[in-house]
Amino acid sequence: MAARRALKAVLVDLNGTLHVEDSAVPGAQEALKRLRGAPVTIRFVTNTTKECKRDLLERLTKLGFDIAENEIFTSLTAARNLLEQKQVRPLLLVDDKALPDFTGIATDDPSAVVVGLAPEHFHYEMMNRAFRLILDGAPLIAIHKARYFKKKDGLALGPGPFVTGLEYATDTRAMVVGKPEKTFFLEALRGTGCAPEEAVMIGDDCRDDVGGAQNAGMRGILVRTGKYRPADEDKINPAPYLTCESFPEAVEHILEHLV
Repeated sequence: MAARRALKAVLVDLNGTLHVEDSAVPGAQEALKRLRGAPVTIRFVTNTTKECKRDLLERLTKLGFDIAENEIFTSLTAARNLLEQKQVRPLLLVDDKALPDFTGIATDDPSAVVVGLAPEHFHYEMMNRAFRLILDGAPLIAIHKARYFKKKDGLALGPGPFVTGLEYATDTRAMVVGKPEKTFFLEALRGTGCAPEEAVMIGDDCRDDVGGAQNAGMRGILVRTGKYRPADEDKINPAPYLTCESFPEAVEHILEHLV
């Protein structure tokens, strides 16, 4: 097996890894500052569809994280890129707070169905409208298919079960644009000058963060914060490169062993 190249890029998940809603993971701000002292490019990659990139950046800034907007790559951005590429008009099943990231995209007379996390839209009438569009030939685009995510009061259903329901009812397969898709990770690295073998991903989701990154050729570090549940590391093969208690511990490992 070929030797690993020197580490040049670190991809970091957001919700569940750096913060949970409006609470930062203890020590995460200081750990990020330490990581910025290393000779690596940092990108923040997220499947969140609860808010647009502008609102997400505002939330992170209020929590004390020093992050620039151009360092964040979201599944909403990937979805918008796909809509523009395919030149389709989406029925957007996303949170209203995410809509600014689709400004300028025509949504009249929809010719595609786009599903993100949108609890207020996951009711029978709207799901049935999506169902009928797909039956009539509209592509089903899943911003991501996470099973669940972490809220302050516990785990909550993600969009995955709703996407899977539409797939089952229409006998079709969704195009997935966010993590764990290989293209998402490669797109996040674009412009960094780094190959996947020169990158590591840190996240709390064993499948979408770690498994997806490792399938793309990166190392994956799983953290036991956010949505992590005991024995998650056993759910993917190959297993995570490393499992740590939290983001600060992951940064310590990177600084001591990878750069």
